[in-house]
Amino acid sequence: MATLQDLSIFCVKGSSQLHRFKGYSIRATSNVHETQGNPLSLPSCQTGGLAEDLDTSNTGCATPITTQVRKHSYCKISTDCSSTKQCAKLSNQLMVAKLHVIMEAVADRVEKHNNIGAQRDNWNHLLLTSINAITLTAATMAGMAAISGAPVVALRLSSTILYLAATGMLVVINKIQPSQLAEEQRYAARLFKQLHGQIKSTLSLHQNLTIFTVNEAMEKALALDRAYPLPLLGKMLEKFPKIVEPALWWPKQSHERVDIEELGGRKVGNGWSRRLEEEMREIAGIIERKDVADYLRLSEKALKVNKFLAIFGPVLTGIGALGSALVGTSHGVWAIMLGVIAGGLASVVNTLEHGGQVGMVFEMYRSNAGFFRLMEETIESNLNEKDVERRENGEVFEMKVALQLGRSLSELQHLVDPSRNGVAPVEFASKLF
Repeated sequence: MATLQDLSIFCVKGSSQLHRFKGYSIRATSNVHETQGNPLSLPSCQTGGLAEDLDTSNTGCATPITTQVRKHSYCKISTDCSSTKQCAKLSNQLMVAKLHVIMEAVADRVEKHNNIGAQRDNWNHLLLTSINAITLTAATMAGMAAISGAPVVALRLSSTILYLAATGMLVVINKIQPSQLAEEQRYAARLFKQLHGQIKSTLSLHQNLTIFTVNEAMEKALALDRAYPLPLLGKMLEKFPKIVEPALWWPKQSHERVDIEELGGRKVGNGWSRRLEEEMREIAGIIERKDVADYLRLSEKALKVNKFLAIFGPVLTGIGALGSALVGTSHGVWAIMLGVIAGGLASVVNTLEHGGQVGMVFEMYRSNAGFFRLMEETIESNLNEKDVERRENGEVFEMKVALQLGRSLSELQHLVDPSRNGVAPVEFASKLF
């Protein structure tokens, strides 16, 4: 749970008291219903039907503080700080508490996506094995029904039922694409872990936190929830989209486009120079023209193959069911061929689609395209920020881009050198994928 250090506030109905805790003076006024215990009062915090326990036992405080926010309570705090510095410190502690709440939610998302991803991966293996076994058994029964003296009706009926069951199961599994679902959860778990690490770094490196930092972390978490939903019904991502687009799992980054003054190679502040700005613009262009475009092209190919196999599999099992139903009639020879051959081909198609995890391949390509699109937008967002001091440090940012592309700093600079001489680079920006 979130922790609040150096803060002890008790709300009492109809009274106003001044409490001192570790050098801070805080005036608490409250208007609450009668409750048992001492409810926690936060600045203009109102809760309804929510009970929270905040334990600071892991924060290094000598005395743990446990408080409860009671039902239908309404507490207000007016701070009477002796200095602006003390007020800023109290505000910073509140931001730290909020970031800890987001961190715990993100850690829970990681666990959920890992568990559900493993479950859906099991679906893929179990359903693949079961459907293939059912299909091959139906084909064998259809062949046996053609043998003279065998109980034709029983075998024919059993084969038809098994084929119909396999057809229904294939329609469902081809609709939900368990291998693609498992890849979505694996990717989401990795991104939530990354977000958890970013929040942890923010807490350890930044002394003065603001509400904008908290809102940014919250928006990133919610954007990931929208990009990789956990439920199947109603919120599942479209497995066969009409238009293939990169996966988007981040809030939109928008900055007004600005023209940066021509300053040659001289430092413009915060680790940025005109040379570095030009280099980053060239890299963003290469990523858009080559890496993003290439993975979108591969995604479209994987989608077409997956769509063909998803349609062809149930069609073959349906043909097998028709053939097995006609065994023993005047269409005996053709019925046997349809009942046996269609079943064998359906098993092959099912194995290619789900054993080869074509849906997972499509999602992997789509997510890779999203990764490069995010890099492109991050570079443009930094370059379009008018205030250089509000950008990420230029030298650190350059190193981050180089590592994400699997290049050293010298290789990154070499990547854009040919374009300065009027020759377009032929290699991709990334060496990782």
